[in-house]
Order: sequence, then structure tokens, then C-alpha cells
Amino acid sequence: QVQLVESGGGLVQAGGSLSLSCAASGRTISAYAMGWFRQAPGKERESVAAISWGGGTTLYADSVKGRFAISRDNAKNTVYLQMNSLKLDDPAVYYCAAARGTASLTRPMDYWGKGTLVTVSS
Repeated sequence: QVQLVESGGGLVQAGGSLSLSCAASGRTISAYAMGWFRQAPGKERESVAAISWGGGTTLYADSVKGRFAISRDNAKNTVYLQMNSLKLDDPAVYYCAAARGTASLTRPMDYWGKGTLVTVSS
């Protein structure tokens, strides 16, 4: 079992930046592809970014490409999401997830965190 705990959410002005972290425990995540997802009120959960187990491959949804950056530190068992140039349509609960296998924006994930709330003000 892998337990995932997200942190770093909060309130930021549009155009600002926020950095999310996802700390894993239970098992090392070095064998897992990791992803960040988000779900806004009344909307379906969507994939935001994914990263391969070694960090060599990163994938992004078109809506965040060029603004968000996913990274990982396997030694710290932690995954990060740097969010820049935040927009008024970025607010959501952001979730971290893990899955064995290749990184993908569409694959089912095996483990999920409980999420952290990101709010953007105008």
C-alpha cells in the first residue's frame, strides 16, 4: 500500500504561483508513475500532469502546458507540482496519485491522496 498526502494548497491571486507537494509513505514510489489530477466543483476529475518513475518523461494537459511543472525526488519519496501563472479556471481540489507502469494522462491510478484545495482570486 502507498499512502499519499498532498500539501501546499491555498489562496493565490491570478497570475501568481503555488507549489504543491505529495509525500508518499508505506512504499517507495521509485517504481511508480505519478500524476496530479484536479476536480473543480461540478466538474469531472481531470488529469493535469504525469511523470515517469525515473522522472525522464513528463506529460501535461493542454490547459496547463507551459505553466505547470511536475517533478519528483525519489530519495524523499515526494512528488511536486509547481504551478505558475495561475488562472481563474485553475481552482480545484488537486490530487496526487500513483500507478505501476508507464506515465500517462489517461491510465487508471492505483493509489490516491485526499487532495489539497487551490483557490485563485482575481
